[in-house]
Amino acid sequence: MARTRTTFDSFNAIAEPKRRELIEALVGKELTVSQIVETLGWSQPMVSKHLSVLKQVNLVLERKEGRFRVYRVNAAQLKPIQDWVIQFEQYWSNNLDHLEDYLNKIQSKEVKDE
Repeated sequence: MARTRTTFDSFNAIAEPKRRELIEALVGKELTVSQIVETLGWSQPMVSKHLSVLKQVNLVLERKEGRFRVYRVNAAQLKPIQDWVIQFEQYWSNNLDHLEDYLNKIQSKEVKDE
């Protein structure tokens, strides 16, 4: 059975924990490969491999600065992921409300039993 290409779309690309960690390292800043290596403690080939996948799906942007390449997150490309995840917010909110009600009921019962 053939594997789905990880570069098919943003969802597949961020399914890999290392790539999510790399995106998190780039949030709000621009870093060179050597700075990413230093920040994450990964080998240069590993950083380059994961950057390549993220660039292919446009989650990471690259620009040249002298002889260096500087990388940053393309936050606009994360929007479809956020839009997909947000549909579950109501579900989790309802479950947490039910949990809170249940815990309050238990706590109330324990106070009455004392």
